[in-house]
Amino acid sequence: MAWNEPGNNGNDPDPWGSGGGRRGGNQGPPDIDEVIRNLLGRFGILGGGAKGGSGGGKQGSGKGMSGGLLAGFVVVALVVWGFLGFYIVDEAERAVVLRFGRVLDNTVGPGLHWNPPLVDEVNKVNVQELNAKEYQNRAMLTTDENIVDIVVNVQYRIDDPVKYVIAVQDPERSLDNAAESATRHVVGGNFMDQILNTPQILAGAVHERLQDYMDLYNTGIFVSQVNVTDAQPPEAVRDAFEDVIRAREDEQRAQNQAQQYANRVIPEARGEAQRQIEQANAYKEEVIARAEGDASRFDQLLFEYQKAPEVTRQRMYIDSIQDVMTASSKIMIDVEGGNNMLYVPLDKILEQNASVTGAARPRSASEWRDFADELAPYLPNVSSGGAVDASRLSDARSGVTRP
Repeated sequence: MAWNEPGNNGNDPDPWGSGGGRRGGNQGPPDIDEVIRNLLGRFGILGGGAKGGSGGGKQGSGKGMSGGLLAGFVVVALVVWGFLGFYIVDEAERAVVLRFGRVLDNTVGPGLHWNPPLVDEVNKVNVQELNAKEYQNRAMLTTDENIVDIVVNVQYRIDDPVKYVIAVQDPERSLDNAAESATRHVVGGNFMDQILNTPQILAGAVHERLQDYMDLYNTGIFVSQVNVTDAQPPEAVRDAFEDVIRAREDEQRAQNQAQQYANRVIPEARGEAQRQIEQANAYKEEVIARAEGDASRFDQLLFEYQKAPEVTRQRMYIDSIQDVMTASSKIMIDVEGGNNMLYVPLDKILEQNASVTGAARPRSASEWRDFADELAPYLPNVSSGGAVDASRLSDARSGVTRP
């Protein structure tokens, strides 16, 4: 009778079964097999063999216990196996599923999914994250046989998760090797001055070549950007190279100053040349016009001379004397009552008068009359209260002698 059956008041010294304990009496531990058999019997796994008789009953109970235990383990294993098949794909991720090593057609998008574990292999890849790596490339040889140290920063993301998982065993290592190879190839094809002065051109060339390598290897990596963060000569020759850079900067500054000077002087020279050309053209036109006028005047004068030679000759003589005397600064006045000529320094008097009073040369008749009054004390045959005829003084200034 079991210890928990009706009629048993708990007096059974072995409530877990009829088998004796290891220590005897009430202190023996329960039989594990009996406990498992009872539990399985409650769940109905062993069937009706739990209450069997003596010999055959015990043998049947042992077989039923082994089969139920195996079935329980199978159920638990199935539950655990099914539970392990659930997985979550984040929004920025895509999952590549391999079934017995063969890639399924489509990648798995974000959400909760289930794939049979141990049958399907799930590889989750982040396709939105922008990754960055920095490569320090030292002792790189340029095309002009110089050595330079370059630090390159590569930013990339995974564009094709299937290629990233399947095509290449280690895409990250392939990226590292390809970045170094592309950098050395581009540096080896450029001069050191180009590398140090135009790093953006170098970065663009490395970017293009690196992306070609990634496409050729089918890595599924898209190179977003390549930056040359540092480009320096080796430490041993850096001081000398900085001196060369300063000399080049001085050369550039001198060229800029010379260009500024040329930009300032050349327009002025061109303007001066144009002005001289215009003056020459104007002088040419003036000389031609004067020559044509002189020729025309000579023709007219010849015509008049042919009509009255004596009168024309006398008039030409008077005009010539007037022109000569007008340009002369010496003034001669015929004095009445004698054969002497009076010299009047009219130009000096005018200059002195202008320096003292600030007055200019007389222009009108009234101004000449006032000027003649000032000269009256110095002229003979003029009374103290009289005045010199302004017309005679004007004629004297013009070189004309009146009787």
